[in-house]
Amino acid sequence: TRSTPLRLNGEAAVPADIDSRFPLLRIEQSPYLPSEPVYSGLVQEALARLVAERKNPEKLFEAGLEPTRTTLFTGPPGVGKTMAARWLARELERPLLILDLSAVMSSYLGRTGTNLRHVLEFARTVDCVLLLDELDAIAKRRDDSGEIGELKRLVTVLLQQLDDWPSSGLLVAATNHAELLDPAVWRRFEQPIEFHLPSGEAINTYLTGLFDQFAPEKGKWIAVLSQAMAGQSFSDIEREVTLARRGAALNGQDLDPYLLSLIKLDRLSKQEKIDVAVALVKNELATQRRAHEVTGVARDTIRARLNEIDSH
Repeated sequence: TRSTPLRLNGEAAVPADIDSRFPLLRIEQSPYLPSEPVYSGLVQEALARLVAERKNPEKLFEAGLEPTRTTLFTGPPGVGKTMAARWLARELERPLLILDLSAVMSSYLGRTGTNLRHVLEFARTVDCVLLLDELDAIAKRRDDSGEIGELKRLVTVLLQQLDDWPSSGLLVAATNHAELLDPAVWRRFEQPIEFHLPSGEAINTYLTGLFDQFAPEKGKWIAVLSQAMAGQSFSDIEREVTLARRGAALNGQDLDPYLLSLIKLDRLSKQEKIDVAVALVKNELATQRRAHEVTGVARDTIRARLNEIDSH
């Protein structure tokens, strides 16, 4: 139809559920990233290699090889798995097709497997990046006695499609629960990539980009928050900073007190509390008394640490 984003490519209509008529795929013709993703060296290297394989396939063909067809992203929620799929599609200048689980999962016996097959067969004909998000919902272990036969048949459908997936397309799957996946599904993915919670350096880089967008004058907070928000995912960090901004905007107040409230003591070790207290004073964001009230670190300890830093 005229509303189909891929119409100009001469492709078939996007598959839809036969009963609800809801599209089984969400299509991002030109994937948008609000900010550049920040990943560890290993993840960034693996993603860059996937792009290089697609942009220089002739080098692989000469060696009797083909580009990676399937890749599996694993890791906790909020670490950038979905964003990585968008990044791949953007770098390859291809549309991103996302499996819509809410439309694919049907209450009719056997219909869900048919829907999944239609989605994968359609994506095979399109020059795209296909994302199967929340893969564990359709690829659980078949030895799980709690699962009904219909969900077990889904795994069989998926395995058949993965085996026949063409090298011209890139299929990306993502899951927060890798331990739930059927072992046979694991073996079908050529390139597994594990995403971890961001390091302090990655959080610093992410916050720098975030603050540059809305409050570059608040850059002194980056060093403090990078330490105070250790162990959180990118999405958690963005959510908390956004809530602080909303509070300041609604009350017509300065952002500093709201950013100070993002320091959660229950997440910090004793040494991390000391580091945060020192960073608050060193960056002139709080007096020693206020830093003590926020972190519980004794003022003598803060002074001693500051003197130690100055002596070096």
